Amino acid sequence: MFEKLAGVEERFVKLEALLADPEVVTQPALLQRYAQEHAQLEEIVTTYRMYRQAQESIRTYREMLRDITLEFEYQELAREELVHSESEEAILREKLRRLLLPHDPNDEKNVIIEVRAGAGGDEAGLFAADLFRMYTRYAERQGWNVEIISGNENGIGSFREVVFKVNGRGAYSRMKYESGVHRVQRVPVTEASGRIHTSTATVAVLPEAEEVDVDINPEDLRIDVYRSTGHGGQSVNTTDSAVRITHLPTGLVVTCQDEKSQLKNKAKALMVLRSRLYNLELQRRQMEESAARRSQVGSGDRSEKIRTYNVPQDRVTDHRINLTVHRLPDVMDGNLDPLIDALIAVDQAERLQAEHYQEEVA
Repeated sequence: MFEKLAGVEERFVKLEALLADPEVVTQPALLQRYAQEHAQLEEIVTTYRMYRQAQESIRTYREMLRDITLEFEYQELAREELVHSESEEAILREKLRRLLLPHDPNDEKNVIIEVRAGAGGDEAGLFAADLFRMYTRYAERQGWNVEIISGNENGIGSFREVVFKVNGRGAYSRMKYESGVHRVQRVPVTEASGRIHTSTATVAVLPEAEEVDVDINPEDLRIDVYRSTGHGGQSVNTTDSAVRITHLPTGLVVTCQDEKSQLKNKAKALMVLRSRLYNLELQRRQMEESAARRSQVGSGDRSEKIRTYNVPQDRVTDHRINLTVHRLPDVMDGNLDPLIDALIAVDQAERLQAEHYQEEVA
């Protein structure tokens, strides 16, 4: 696995030179591409250099211990340093194995998140709104930008569905684990008897697809325009600015009415449609992959119950990895890192195990 590291380091050094090249500096697009590649390689190269340094220390201390003329106190010191260097080498080796796992090409993409109320009536709509706020707060903590694409809101502050885009480097790498069914257990504000109700909402996380990622034939689209509506169905716009796009081959339907401009609504709807079509292709490829190579944690199956938020017990349980945390208000305020970090760790462990297995078979 480590054979290609010398080439990676060589490419990293070349990128450093390119980033200082005056001709590259005057080309913003090229400079950005090189800078992104440099940032992606930096941790691998830094770890690789530390790994080689640890290996060199091991060789040095072993040679010292073979020197029969070395005084006893220096032998003891060399023995202690050898143990430390061997431990450090083992840690760095495993870190390199994780860093060299196949990189998801979508990890650096922005994401489109769709949250929809499931079972539970008005309470499910309120829960969908809570999830929307949770993801918005998480994006703020990460320094990402949130842009609402469309929302079907009612007068009590709940959503039947809300679609929004999160712009930020690495957004998909962390948000992709949120796809699935989320369940809440709590006493609704409208419940007089104090009984606990269970409601659900579904979350779909789609990597934003560029035009080059998905080729859409205009003849496959039916585009309808109509007047946008607000709560209760009343018209909030005197022009036909709302857009509904139907992709005839798949039956996918996307609507957008948040903008006053028909062109802007059409552009947003096409962006969502591209991402949905791209996600369908990703799911098809995942289905074709062998079980040993596919990450079970990040499968993104939106029909899978992935997490329960139990308000009376102040707990959040992620069912995929059997992890429970007892800081529900903190989680709902956007502190998702403990859950997402644990999911990433398990995902990497599963892929490392599959990598070990393939190496043994080979």
